[in-house]
Amino acid sequence: MIGLDGCTVDCVHPEKVALVVASAPDPDELSVVTQVFKLLGDPTRARLLYALLEAGELCVCDLAASTGTAESTVSQALRMLRASGVVTGRREGRNVFYRLSDGHVRMLLDVTREHVVHTTSVGSSERQGAVR
Repeated sequence: MIGLDGCTVDCVHPEKVALVVASAPDPDELSVVTQVFKLLGDPTRARLLYALLEAGELCVCDLAASTGTAESTVSQALRMLRASGVVTGRREGRNVFYRLSDGHVRMLLDVTREHVVHTTSVGSSERQGAVR
């Protein structure tokens, strides 16, 4: 018995394979892409990013208070996010205000959350349908 993840008939579609090979990111680009996903894979960093998505711009104190995270943890996470180009900072007096670096980061966060909400609601509907 072959599951859904296997081919029942061994066949290769050369035109599709060629398209994928021609369009595939090069190893350096793929490395950067996976690093961005690793950054998003940490709940603390994700909370900070969603806080910045909502508020637009926050200082470390505001980020700590709004996410229930220690300031030292926020600072450490922001260093990583800034080094990766996901957030940027603006100094105003003695404070630094952080924001998402660009619209691509906003879009990535929005689409990811939308996907999770959609997947959760679809999964919930399927479970409810199975119970009936």
